[in-house]
Amino acid sequence: MTSKILSSTILLNNGLKMPRLHLGVYMTMGDECVQAVTHALEAGYRAFDSAEWYENEREVGQGISSYVAAQKGLTREDVWFTTKLMSNVGYEETRRKIRESAKESGLGYLDLYLLHSPYGGKEIRLECWRAVADAAKEGEIRAGGVSNFGVRHLQELLDSKPKLIPAVNQIEVHPFNTRTDIVQFCKQHGIVIEAYAPLARTLRMSHPTIVQLSKKYSCTWAQLMVKWSLQHGYVPLPKSVNKERMVSNAAVDGLEIDAEDMKTLDGLDEVLVTDWDPTDAD
Repeated sequence: MTSKILSSTILLNNGLKMPRLHLGVYMTMGDECVQAVTHALEAGYRAFDSAEWYENEREVGQGISSYVAAQKGLTREDVWFTTKLMSNVGYEETRRKIRESAKESGLGYLDLYLLHSPYGGKEIRLECWRAVADAAKEGEIRAGGVSNFGVRHLQELLDSKPKLIPAVNQIEVHPFNTRTDIVQFCKQHGIVIEAYAPLARTLRMSHPTIVQLSKKYSCTWAQLMVKWSLQHGYVPLPKSVNKERMVSNAAVDGLEIDAEDMKTLDGLDEVLVTDWDPTDAD
């Protein structure tokens, strides 16, 4: 039976409903990527997180299109596709890259488009964001957001009185890197947190507290960390190419971490960055 979390949604600040759990496809390439997307769709996933940088927009789109074409009652509109701008260069380049990503994926439009980082400086960031806002207005994307933006970057964007408020800020967040400053700012401004590397790339799967609480709740360490993310109101993006693990990661319907244990997990923060952290970029 498909986990209920896979059919649940979160309301974005533009009125759209977005799935609560996405499959991350970072460093998943070629046929393996197509197969991973197919496995995820078979397991009930309806959202995928890609990026220009990942060089797999075509494969994710191919997996989605092929699966949808073979199913009765399932349409392109039932599957959420996110991708991201590799480099902040300027307005025209961003508009061009949005169109290229839509063409590369073969999906016709993009559900969510993110600025992948705040690099480039204030003026360039604002130019790129203006391009995202115009793309949303013209129907090329359904929602716009940012990734790896710190509080200062978000504040300067809001201070510019943009035509579009970011719907999402995608950051690395898990019990070992809680980013409470960014999380609180986004909550105050109605910006959903998407949690990439929600499993801390397996680096803390054997941590004594994770092991202890996994036993207490009769769940896997990964389910514990996914549920921690969900209970905080985030949208986690666990990555896997293995169908059994995809199913397991989403099987958290009966799991509820009590308040004291959530506090214990929050207390594990060691500012563990598993890949990169441009949230303090100029």
